[in-house]
Amino acid sequence: MPTASTIANRPRPSRQPSPVKLIAMDIDGTLLDSQSRLSPENIAAIAEAAAAGIQIVIVTGRRFHSARWTVDALPCDFNVIATNGALVKSKDGVTVQRHLLPAHIARRVLDATEEFRACAGMIFDRVRERQVIFEKIDWNGAYVGPYLSRHRDFVAEVAPLTDALDEDPLEVMFLGECDRIARAMKILEGLPGANEYTLAQTVYAHRNLSMLDVLRRGVNKGSALEAWAAHQEIAREEIMALGDNWNDREMLEFAGLPVIMGNCVPELHDLGCHVTLSNDENGVAHAIRKYALNGNAR
Repeated sequence: MPTASTIANRPRPSRQPSPVKLIAMDIDGTLLDSQSRLSPENIAAIAEAAAAGIQIVIVTGRRFHSARWTVDALPCDFNVIATNGALVKSKDGVTVQRHLLPAHIARRVLDATEEFRACAGMIFDRVRERQVIFEKIDWNGAYVGPYLSRHRDFVAEVAPLTDALDEDPLEVMFLGECDRIARAMKILEGLPGANEYTLAQTVYAHRNLSMLDVLRRGVNKGSALEAWAAHQEIAREEIMALGDNWNDREMLEFAGLPVIMGNCVPELHDLGCHVTLSNDENGVAHAIRKYALNGNAR
């Protein structure tokens, strides 16, 4: 599997126009607006692209089931790269690719971050029950409880959390205020054997909310998209990617036509991507019509 460093070090494809054959898009902060709504404008533009023969791929840090339900209103076929690249499924749930985090590495990560156990959890590739496991959930708290409240049927509590490692998870995750998650990330970056896993960070500074995912080595949105494109025999130059956050970086670096949202984290501007409108201004629809449909708005 290509790693983040190999993707980043590859030369950028030429800016010569190429027909877009695949659109890869993030969900939160990109496809959804700031109220987590999927707008009719974005739905219509995606449907137009699909009708034109362009493949639609949802690329997200969310679990597959959460992502699938969120974009269920899309009136077209699509595939889902979920959990920041650890899992690839068709719209109807058929697994195409899966990259699990070895249980012994997950245990080492949890042992090294015990002070963050209240905001730590694990995601497993299961049908429903015990798909998401935390040690103890404060359902009335500011972060973990509200995040999980809509998915209670998938959630279980296991104390200590390491006792849940009866199989390899998709990821270990941390969810909480930005400073706290930044401290956890610093610990994991400096841990002996840190090269055995990948860290994917998502930051919403305006909400003081951050997520950190610990994934199998080499797993990220970009490597998963590259593998999927190769399977579909679609060239890098024929891919448009849209994103807004840190965990979208490798995907944007891989795509021949990278587009960042007007509301993206400032650091993504250093990548030299095209810039579309914000997620509250239907930036996805604007980008699709401008770059993938050759400016042919309705």
